[in-house]
Amino acid sequence: MIIAKTYSPKEAEEKWYSYWLQHNFFRSVPDEREPYTIVIPPPNVTGVLHMGHMLNNTIQDVLIRRARMKGKNACWVPGTDHASIATEAKVVAMLKERGINKKDITREEFLKYAWEWKDKYGGIILEQLKKLGASCDWERTKFTMDDDMSEAVIDYFIRLHKQGLIYRGVRMINWDPQGKTAVSDEEVIRKEVNQKLYYIRYYLAGAESEYLTIATTRPETIMADAAICVNPNDERYTQLHGKTVFIPLINREIPVILDEYVTMDFGTGCLKVTPAHDLNDYALGQKHNLPIIDILNDDGTLNEKAQILVGEDRFAARKKIAVLLDEAGALAKTEDYTSQIGVSERTSAVIEPKLSMQWFCKMQEMAKPALDYVLDGDVKLIPEKFVNTYRHWMENVRDWNISRQLWWGQQIPAYYLPNGEYVVAKTKEEALLEAQLKNAEYTIDDLRQEDDVLDTWFSSGLWPISVFDGVRNPDNAEINYYYPTNDLVTAPEILFFWVARMIMSGHELRGQKPFSNVYLTGIVRDKLGRKMSKQLGNSPDPIELMGKYGADGVRVGMLLCSPAGNDLMFDESYCEQGRNFANKIWNAFKLIQGWAVDTSLTNKNQIAIEWFESRFNQALVQIEDDFKQYRLSEALMATYKLVWDDYCAWYLEMVKPAYQPGAEKQSIDAETYAATVGFFQNILKVLHPFMPFLTEELWHDDLFGDREALDCCIVAQLPSIGEINTQLVAEIEIIQQVIAQIRNVRNAKQLSPKEALPLAVKINSAIDYQKYEGVIKHLGNIVALSVVNEPLAGAVNFIAGTDEFYVALNIEIDVEAEKARLEKEQEYLLGFLKAVNAKLSNERFMANAKPEVVENELKKKADAESKLKTVEDNLRGLAG
Repeated sequence: MIIAKTYSPKEAEEKWYSYWLQHNFFRSVPDEREPYTIVIPPPNVTGVLHMGHMLNNTIQDVLIRRARMKGKNACWVPGTDHASIATEAKVVAMLKERGINKKDITREEFLKYAWEWKDKYGGIILEQLKKLGASCDWERTKFTMDDDMSEAVIDYFIRLHKQGLIYRGVRMINWDPQGKTAVSDEEVIRKEVNQKLYYIRYYLAGAESEYLTIATTRPETIMADAAICVNPNDERYTQLHGKTVFIPLINREIPVILDEYVTMDFGTGCLKVTPAHDLNDYALGQKHNLPIIDILNDDGTLNEKAQILVGEDRFAARKKIAVLLDEAGALAKTEDYTSQIGVSERTSAVIEPKLSMQWFCKMQEMAKPALDYVLDGDVKLIPEKFVNTYRHWMENVRDWNISRQLWWGQQIPAYYLPNGEYVVAKTKEEALLEAQLKNAEYTIDDLRQEDDVLDTWFSSGLWPISVFDGVRNPDNAEINYYYPTNDLVTAPEILFFWVARMIMSGHELRGQKPFSNVYLTGIVRDKLGRKMSKQLGNSPDPIELMGKYGADGVRVGMLLCSPAGNDLMFDESYCEQGRNFANKIWNAFKLIQGWAVDTSLTNKNQIAIEWFESRFNQALVQIEDDFKQYRLSEALMATYKLVWDDYCAWYLEMVKPAYQPGAEKQSIDAETYAATVGFFQNILKVLHPFMPFLTEELWHDDLFGDREALDCCIVAQLPSIGEINTQLVAEIEIIQQVIAQIRNVRNAKQLSPKEALPLAVKINSAIDYQKYEGVIKHLGNIVALSVVNEPLAGAVNFIAGTDEFYVALNIEIDVEAEKARLEKEQEYLLGFLKAVNAKLSNERFMANAKPEVVENELKKKADAESKLKTVEDNLRGLAG
């Protein structure tokens, strides 16, 4: 086919993605090949594609495409997470628009609406991933509330409960007043805020004029106070031991208690103890047997126990209480105060500590083996810097609150009996059998199932096992073939939320790790360093980006600036660079397509062919190593330089036939043409994981000969590493320097590229320049290359490697200007040498630097000394 003048990404993307799907290239079933498995971090069913998804899924697609081309049975399992809190909020909002209040409908009715919402919006993000080129096995798409997935979650809950790892109890938990549900410690984000510190007077009982002053940031909770606590060693308050005080505004009498927990130098040294609304106060209350007075409703408003401001929101009540205290003479003063508060990761509501009956999972016993997998290197975290973070979390883990006060999710399989006891069973019928062991007279109507659902992370923690039905059917062919999976690509912020819990469940259920490597991506930030978000308006629409630059251009742009574990400063110019790279490849292909084989011509490009073959293999070594070390950004950059610099800028220029006026195509010998096409074909293979659409489009051109329908780049075998002539590669690097310097001379002297110039070389190395004369003449437009034994007076000189080159120009040299140039270069080289020598004479540097670093510094010194000698020789020549 005749290739179009410009590349049309949209047309190629639609054509080839459909083609790949039609021919089942993404499909995987167990066979005799080595499996390579990735499970997608399931995006929330509420989600739409954002830049973080783009980065994460581009990395996964690069890995899965590369594995496929290595002949492995590549399986990438896609799916979505039901996201209990976020989805329920969306459904409640939808119902509100329809004039329906959640309180007015049954659970069954609500779930019908929830499924309606999920069916309409839940697949958006997966469809968007297809535009990116994600080569998932879409026939395996899972949803964490599919029947089989939910059954697996229930089975796992029952298993852990039987082992005593799940229990029910009253504990202080994190309450989200907006979501009206408990959230785990890991779902609470600490945020520093500016607040007020209120100094409140508590008057002593029996002494109307005497009072204590208490500093607090939460005056709205004083009605829940159970005591005032002072340090027993604080001499300021010795007279208060055994006394009582009145709570301002409501005049309830509470005791003064003694405990060394109170810090004497914070605030006034007196602490108000509110057991129902503070975790530490709760522990203090338990120790001193204080009453628990909960004055807040689930939505964060004050209830009847508050006695005043009933029905007011907690923050509105704070302002009003401050006014009431001031009017009553109970507010001594206020101060500005900076402190941290907890906010819900899902709703951004300020978390309220709340005493509540909840379901918990014991973590310490499960955490130890999960920590060992990482510390022993069975599960590698990439980069390794996250191992210490992981260790800290796992060694300080607390029991996990797994129950949520929602309707959307897996309903906890616990059934309450009339006497307050409960049984745990998979179905109500099974629960009745359990209940009748306690009392044979129980009927099914006596059982009431727990209203709460399980935390979403409880189900997604099973993801690598449940997607292969390994919980319900632990010995099936698929789980035995695909598990453990290979690589997991995810974000550091869910290292404990999700990664640790998958390792725990993998060990618990199968005695195995769930994956071998965890590649932790960074946060996508704008060029000012701000995290991208809708609120800031600094996050581009990925779909619009792909429309503008093509999916391949955006993929390249994302990967060019994304080292593992480090945040990436995204700039749209990276995508433009990616698009330009695609155009460069397209234009190189057009150039080759414009050549015609002339069998009468002999090959004059053997050096160029041998060089590029070695350089290609050398690049493959680096790319392979980068992939082994999960340096994907570096692997792409190595590929980018191989294509743009080595192939396009040098190789094609070396072998390009001379322009023949009037010819439809430029003639080239058969051997060079075959080598050039073969190199391009291998380049397409190396490029494919990064740029799947462009490479597939070019792969099917007639240039590569007739192809079978299924002979596609997506399943082409990656090239293997061949022999590398390191001497040839090193010598061509010198030749490239020579040609670059000749071009610099032309630019500096404003000479036409068409004007042939004489070149002389004083050889100090072992390079045989006659071998490369053809390349130098062709690319440098040199009329002759001669060898001299002494510096050539009156010629423009430069150094390449250790050899000295002279260009004798047919123009008069400005001796003073040339002398000034050489003196300036001499000054620079002397300064450079001084810096290098200082480093080499530094004992600390020499003792601690790696051998290759020292070797590099010594090479710099030798090169600089050689260049300085040539400069000084030329200065003497001008002086003579």
